[in-house]
Amino acid sequence: MVYIYILYSETHNRYYVGMTENIEQRLTYHNEGQVKSTKAYKPWRLVRFEKYKSKMEARVREKYLKSAAGRWWRNNNLGM
Repeated sequence: MVYIYILYSETHNRYYVGMTENIEQRLTYHNEGQVKSTKAYKPWRLVRFEKYKSKMEARVREKYLKSAAGRWWRNNNLGM
């Protein structure tokens, strides 16, 4: 399984969208500062994840969530 996940940093009011096969490990990496693009915005909280059977399906959803329409969807559906 491949997961798309959305993290939220309350201290910086910022979202991060990513893809992984191990959500728990990936969240740990983000919160330990091991991910260059997110270490300045710690701590992160997992607010949503979705399962996909293939990387191609997951990549399509990830790309959408990173688009302007996806940002609109996050703002209106995650209640943040």
